[in-house]
Amino acid sequence: MPISADLIQKLRTETGVSVMACKRALERAEGDLAKALEYLKEEGALLASKKSSRETKAGIISSYVHGGKIGVLVELKCETDFVARNPEFQNFAREIAMQIAAVNPVDLSELLESLYIRKSDVKVSEWLREMIQKFGENIEIARFYRLEL
Repeated sequence: MPISADLIQKLRTETGVSVMACKRALERAEGDLAKALEYLKEEGALLASKKSSRETKAGIISSYVHGGKIGVLVELKCETDFVARNPEFQNFAREIAMQIAAVNPVDLSELLESLYIRKSDVKVSEWLREMIQKFGENIEIARFYRLEL
């Protein structure tokens, strides 16, 4: 069954993964968008586990201040400077800082298990796997600090 370019683009817009990965997912799902999303989610988890052993030598430190009362610094690491300079990666780091400000996790494992504030049906760990799949590199939240008055 031929997959239309519009359907591929719709899946790509929704997920941010490559055109070829979207096409493969849609072919495997026989054109069913929901099944293709599930396939990409499974593929993302597999990809993240494969990349988890790779060394993260680059990254950024991002900050977020909420109302002058809560401040967060987060170190988000990746494999290359190319990804670290990507505006989408930088936005991801800021979103993680906002998540930390909102949830006030005790440690990294609690942060990863918390529900993402902008999508209450997705855990931060799942969101992180999506970013690993999108960028094709290992990404890790190395450490964070939260201050509150």
